[in-house]
Amino acid sequence: MSLGTTRTPARRPAPAERASAAAEAGAVPAATRATRSAWRDPRLWVGLLLVAVSVVAGARLLASADDTVAVWAVSTDAGPGARLDPGDLVAHRVRFADGADLAGYFTVDDELPSELRLVRGVGAGELLPRAAVGSSGAPADAVELPVAVDAELVPPSVGSGSVVDIYLAGSRAGAVLTGATVVDAPGPATSFGSATGRRQLVLAVPADDAAEFLEQVGRVREPVLTVLRHG
Repeated sequence: MSLGTTRTPARRPAPAERASAAAEAGAVPAATRATRSAWRDPRLWVGLLLVAVSVVAGARLLASADDTVAVWAVSTDAGPGARLDPGDLVAHRVRFADGADLAGYFTVDDELPSELRLVRGVGAGELLPRAAVGSSGAPADAVELPVAVDAELVPPSVGSGSVVDIYLAGSRAGAVLTGATVVDAPGPATSFGSATGRRQLVLAVPADDAAEFLEQVGRVREPVLTVLRHG
């Protein structure tokens, strides 16, 4: 009797196992998403640009906030020939669009002339121009006109530098002098007013206005003048 080998038949995979193996063999690797560098994101650059613009704008705003200069202005109306005192000036902070314009005015750091005589009128609150200040007592186109007025018809506040209108009683023309500057206004105790009850005012007015005033007053036998002060 011959010895033989016994072969064990190979086990065939089950249908389920065959399907699983086939699925594993044909499986596609999981896709990986490509990541973009943050520096290449346009939104980042737009954000940085907005921040830079805001910083520059803020810096300019802060720099211009103190870009003002203290300049002298007059506190009340003053006409040609008026003499200003330090008490007639007030400091205003002003921003000039053109720096060259500042040279035409007096800053609070400037040394003022020893005598501030106006050669043209300056309104209350107006900056004091250098061109409006001269050394003469009256502007070139003006004369000094003395006027005698009843003391009770002159406001007590009228003094040197005041701007006044003069009215003639009975005149249909209204004011016979307008915008005249008082160059001198001595009180009753230092003028002939103490003896006559009248007060003298010395006015700086254009020569033509002075001639017309004298002509109108000369037509009245006993003229009565009333003084009204501006401001």
